[in-house]
Amino acid sequence: MSEHDKPESEEARSGGAEAVHYAFFRRDVLQMAAGAATLAAIPHGTATAAPPAAAPTNQEGTSVMPARIRLTVNGNSRELELDPRQSLLDVLRETLDLTGTKKGCNQGACGACTILVDGKRINSCLTLAIMHDGAEITTIEGLAKGDELHPLQAAFIEHDGLQCGFCTSGQIMSGVGCIAEGHAHSPEEIRFWMSGNICRCGAYPGIVAAVADAAGRT
Repeated sequence: MSEHDKPESEEARSGGAEAVHYAFFRRDVLQMAAGAATLAAIPHGTATAAPPAAAPTNQEGTSVMPARIRLTVNGNSRELELDPRQSLLDVLRETLDLTGTKKGCNQGACGACTILVDGKRINSCLTLAIMHDGAEITTIEGLAKGDELHPLQAAFIEHDGLQCGFCTSGQIMSGVGCIAEGHAHSPEEIRFWMSGNICRCGAYPGIVAAVADAAGRT
């Protein structure tokens, strides 16, 4: 029998088992040491579960607390909790789902977002909702009385005062304000006091005629 065919001695078998055991033991120790080192490098408290989502922050990283306001919108009282940085336009469209008020330039240059606040026309994109706590707001959705259109809405239809319609709600709300202010006695006066409302389709003759017509009815 050759040396290679001889059965291993008890000592050899024992020594081999001890070597394998030692190798596994050494690997486990190294893995545990690496894990401990990683945990030690993590700042205290960050290894716990993620905290709940934080409140919105401003540019300085300071938390912004929600504000609670009350508005009367188209005759309905609404109590809202909102981000104090939200514009009145965004609150109307995104919170109250009154999408008739359009977001055009969002810079106060086109008039598509015109609404009435306490009877006065304003560009709702330029003002914060929190500034109007307790105010009475009228949007295009609040002009008609059931199926009966407001006189200016009817006049816009009769005089073709619209084409694409995107600016129309702002034009009508501005026209209502213009008439209430007493600035609709002539086409020239109407054009001047409605100059903040842009119609990219060029439907100005119909718009002026509609405002003049409605002014004569009221």
